[in-house]
Amino acid sequence: INGETVLLTFWPHPRLVLYPDEHQLRLLSTFEEKAKLLREAGIDHLITIPFTKEFSQLTSREFIESVLVDSIQTKKLVIGYDHRFGKNREGSFEYLQTHHQEFGFDLEEISRQDVEDIGVSSTKIRHALVSGDIETAINYLGRPYELNGIVIKGEQIGRSIGFPTANVHIPNDYKLIPKDGVYAIEALVGGSLYKAMLNIGNRPTVNGTKKTVEANLFDFQGDLYDKQITIFIKAFLRNEQKFDGLEALKAQLYVDQKNAKKVL
Repeated sequence: INGETVLLTFWPHPRLVLYPDEHQLRLLSTFEEKAKLLREAGIDHLITIPFTKEFSQLTSREFIESVLVDSIQTKKLVIGYDHRFGKNREGSFEYLQTHHQEFGFDLEEISRQDVEDIGVSSTKIRHALVSGDIETAINYLGRPYELNGIVIKGEQIGRSIGFPTANVHIPNDYKLIPKDGVYAIEALVGGSLYKAMLNIGNRPTVNGTKKTVEANLFDFQGDLYDKQITIFIKAFLRNEQKFDGLEALKAQLYVDQKNAKKVL
């Protein structure tokens, strides 16, 4: 229709507002990651509506009239096959199908996305990531799973055994962190992409007490502290395990590095 593309989304995630105590929601993408992906996909405008309890009381008709018609002047609406909106989730594709001509826009439904005859959903991707099934997660996402963070100072144990690591702080606690273990990854720092390996876990060999995300970048020289880092997870190599001291850990890290390079 020679129009401009607009993607409409809500933030915070509605479940975080409506059911804050029900469960700890883990999302596949932070808002910033989602915005970057949409920009790369060629979307002209991203509109974020602050989701509040008051906003959740809008009926589907009020939402259509105030947001889609009056504010955006929608000429064509594209909507997911199972999307519901408005108070008590009363709005649906069927409702829009019946009323869209009255509102003055065309309507198109996005069918369920199938990969090898399986309906793709964020739930299935989350399950794959927390079980270490990176191959399935990448297949369903259509891209490697991504973590974005800032490199902070760690205990520098890796440096002492010849494997310096970037201790990555993931600032958004709602971002899903994959299963504990060792991964083959690529790391983007300052516009350069490095092959690398990643450890997620509590570091039992050194009696670690909290979960860390630590990347060892191959062929990197220099200081990473306070730098932004983007991690692209390519493959799961092994579970985290406790070794009999640093020498045994060091020997395993050489094996991990070799396996990661082979995968990458």
